[in-house]
Amino acid sequence: MKRTLIHLTAAAALSGVACSMVNAQDDDRLSMDVSMNLDSFFGFNPFVGVTYDTEKDYDLTFYGIAWGAGTGADWGQWTEFGFGVGFEAMDGALYINPQLGFTQGNLLSSGTADDGIVGDGIVPNLTVNYDTEEWEGEFYFGWYKDLRDEAPAGGTTLEYIHYWGNYGYRFADYFSVGLHFEELELRGGSNASSQDGYQWLGPYFQVAKGDAGMRFSAGWDLTSDNDSFSTNDFYKLQFFYSF
Repeated sequence: MKRTLIHLTAAAALSGVACSMVNAQDDDRLSMDVSMNLDSFFGFNPFVGVTYDTEKDYDLTFYGIAWGAGTGADWGQWTEFGFGVGFEAMDGALYINPQLGFTQGNLLSSGTADDGIVGDGIVPNLTVNYDTEEWEGEFYFGWYKDLRDEAPAGGTTLEYIHYWGNYGYRFADYFSVGLHFEELELRGGSNASSQDGYQWLGPYFQVAKGDAGMRFSAGWDLTSDNDSFSTNDFYKLQFFYSF
């Protein structure tokens, strides 16, 4: 009887260790990126990205942006949620991530005329990251298209193109510098014509250790018109952490 109890206790202990190892392996397959962003146009817009390793040739990816934390509050507490796939190229130096997002609010569906709704817009988008020991870079392109038409009589839906690119050099263990370009453009909509937005260009400085860091970008708005999109200067502050 005593030997049986010993065997049962050992089996239970081994079972617990095995479950812990499985849970640890599952935890290793899920990673999260948190970025707290503030810039001179959108205001405060925190971002969360989630990546699930399928242990195949691709990942499942999810993301959320709380645009309503900044000027997006004027757009019906605008939020964006999306999902997609991600895969590596160039021996892991390049990560390509096409996704499909959906917005909640009123910016695209009614030009901020009504209260926020679910399914305000649809956002096909692509993010490409480049990362080596010395170089870093990112390219993003998103098409913000109205998904529902809730505009009042004589009102308008809206459609935007938003993209940016940056590229930098790690000149020391924790420090890097680079160049950032970003553009937002109103492409039209119902009862709306296209309109230049902002075109930002300027340097950035980043300090990072491991999976955490911050980046400050600043420079000039290259647009010459004086519409509501234009800014005299641009500045963008980002705090980021991965786990």
